[in-house]
Amino acid sequence: MPRTVHVIGAGLAGLSAAIRLAEGGDNVILHEAGAQAGGRCRSYHDASLGMMIDNGNHVILSGNCSALSYLETIGATDRMHGSEQADFNFVDLASYERWQLRLGDGVLPWWIFSASRRVPDTRASDYLVLALLMARPGTGTVGEAINCSGALYERLIEPLLLAMLNNDPPQASAKLAATLMRETLAAGGRTCRPLIARDGLSNAFVDPALAFLRSHGASLRFDHELHAIDCKDGAAVALKFAAETIPLAEDDVVILAVPPNAAARLLPGLRAPNEFRAIANVHFRVNEEVTLPAMTGLVHATTQWVFAYPGRLSVTISNADALMQVPREELAQTVWREVARVASLPDRLPPWQVVRERRATIATDPQQESLRPPAKTAWTNLFLAGDWTATGLPPTIESAIRSGERAARLAAA
Repeated sequence: MPRTVHVIGAGLAGLSAAIRLAEGGDNVILHEAGAQAGGRCRSYHDASLGMMIDNGNHVILSGNCSALSYLETIGATDRMHGSEQADFNFVDLASYERWQLRLGDGVLPWWIFSASRRVPDTRASDYLVLALLMARPGTGTVGEAINCSGALYERLIEPLLLAMLNNDPPQASAKLAATLMRETLAAGGRTCRPLIARDGLSNAFVDPALAFLRSHGASLRFDHELHAIDCKDGAAVALKFAAETIPLAEDDVVILAVPPNAAARLLPGLRAPNEFRAIANVHFRVNEEVTLPAMTGLVHATTQWVFAYPGRLSVTISNADALMQVPREELAQTVWREVARVASLPDRLPPWQVVRERRATIATDPQQESLRPPAKTAWTNLFLAGDWTATGLPPTIESAIRSGERAARLAAA
């Protein structure tokens, strides 16, 4: 008889672990405290807009091997859309200058020697700062490793690090920033093509994953919150839910794929990150024809990234703690003025929705980075998964899925 693996949490980390284990023949039971899977990466029908929207805008890159393997396994590779080239469009709202960063496919960064392909008002020699960051990141902050000023920083380094680290870049971990640069810009354009779930995050990452699990005999239990874990002699021996206690057999395994605050509550003494950063997303229903690219970066603006979907424009603002107290309509109006200017649309505010997540990700400064725990725990049959664990990456989709794969490998061993 196959042993049972209890996966606690149906975000992408939990789904990733459950898929790998079910694929390998284990009896998988997926427990989710909420009514649906996906965690921070899911879609829902918004009544005020009258359409499906995502709770946040997420992008993966063509070099995100774990995310692409996950999509291939669940048969959803064709649900991600992107251009054939690694092109990034930007608008500077201070000067209203527009440009396109065009990376070559190869590893050698020939694009920095072309004024038409690199960031305006920069020279090829300016890009040596990226090599410096990757070569000697140290254990401190980005601000301690490189000079955080100038056209290259304001028009490329800051927007990219803000989006991927969700932290004020000068205060963020230089080690994490260096890893990102190595896996993206330094790896060449073949790894940097942005891929977007045009028809919704649930359509790409969640619904096909649940279908895969069901087809492989996994049990899915929603509205099933774990309240406590009984441990004895260095192992987990029982899982306590509101209405039942599930004893664990000798070969059973538990993968805890919940947020860090929940994990710390369930495992007293667990060393885990305890500071977080917010993300704000603003969605607009638009009936006019929009000629914007699928993704546009804005600098010198409240808006950071604009995503163009059929009938909808969505904005993401990272490191958004300062916006949590701004009245919703005021924030929507501020963002729309910027978006309307970039997209050449009327100033009148269209139907909108603001989605703010106070604890969107852990803080990615050096101190919090040092608190990220490994997948192995003090209990022999209990492992951790989540983008907040020590994956070597910031808390992204790739990090979450990679953590689930790692926990599944440990459980399988």
